[in-house]
Amino acid sequence: MPMHNGFLPREGFKGDTVLKMIRNTALNPKLVLPLLLLTKFTKKGENWAILHPKAYSRLKTLLVFGLIRWINSYFSRRVLNNWVADKYDWSKEIVVVTGGAGGIGGQVVQLLAERGIKVVVLDIQPLTYPAGPNTHYFKCDITSPKTLSTVAREIRLAVGHPTVLINNAGVVQGGTVLDASERDIRFTFDVNTFAHYWTVREFLPDMIQADHGMVVTVASVAAWVTVPNMVDYAASKAAAHSFHQGLTAELSTRYKAPRVRTVLVNQGYTTTPLFEGYHNDSPFMMPALQPATVAEAVVRQVLRGESNQLVLPGFANTLPFLGGLPHWYQNRLRAKNQTIMKAFKGRKVVEDVEAFYDEREKAEGDGEGAAGPEASTVLVEK
Repeated sequence: MPMHNGFLPREGFKGDTVLKMIRNTALNPKLVLPLLLLTKFTKKGENWAILHPKAYSRLKTLLVFGLIRWINSYFSRRVLNNWVADKYDWSKEIVVVTGGAGGIGGQVVQLLAERGIKVVVLDIQPLTYPAGPNTHYFKCDITSPKTLSTVAREIRLAVGHPTVLINNAGVVQGGTVLDASERDIRFTFDVNTFAHYWTVREFLPDMIQADHGMVVTVASVAAWVTVPNMVDYAASKAAAHSFHQGLTAELSTRYKAPRVRTVLVNQGYTTTPLFEGYHNDSPFMMPALQPATVAEAVVRQVLRGESNQLVLPGFANTLPFLGGLPHWYQNRLRAKNQTIMKAFKGRKVVEDVEAFYDEREKAEGDGEGAAGPEASTVLVEK
């Protein structure tokens, strides 16, 4: 499964393509600085600057903005990684991917495994792709700390101590606040938020002890924008977003593990069965992403061995500013976006959430919750 390296993304000519062109040209100091040097040290350049003073002034402004952007990126990268470097030996690293049987998670698993990296998949569903010798599948309910603890012990015995954890599993129910049952809402938070706590509690201690490892949190752009029929989903993703931020701070201040990396993923609407019927009302600036696009971005970042925040598509970087805009605009935007989920009919891996919880409670009450991976359910993220 080769990675896409074309100038145009899989999604075609979209807003991100325009932004990329601007970054690589007008805001690229490596391109603008030589042009300015020509105006200083060549006769033709001097003449051009004299004849076109406004263009010359704008060229200098572009250089300043480009340098500010470069300096900002440099310091952000260093600060996110606590000013310390680390090395990853991918022949020895072990990556855990929740919800890795298909969808985005499945493509992440395949991209890593094809590079010779050991990958552990936690999912209730059988793998939807051929598993090579580097892929280890464990059927597991990550919403149950007891079951997860049992499976984690099996992983450590059978595969080894994981050094990278990708919390990718997620679920969307698509109901309104009043239509959703208590267990619908609980299930959304169990998978999208609380499972992050349970998996980190199982696998992070070894990373802290070695001061080496990585935790990837797959959130969503919904962490910044809440629309009708996605209240529980957006709230759970906002919580996952905050979880990442708090975990990052604790690693350096409480656990003294500055080399344990954290990656946050805020991806937009992705074309998987989980979001079937989702209406995309901004296809140019916020295009529907293909699962491979998100998976490749995650894998590239993991292979760099560095902390970062991935926002896809790039235009979504403007969404955090919505909270600072006037309320008349915010409320109008949310009301306008009520069409997004009107025809939603996304796939439900667990059709009967009530039965799911009844069976789990019975199993755990009978002492069977920790018996193994059979009493388990995990969803595939988007």
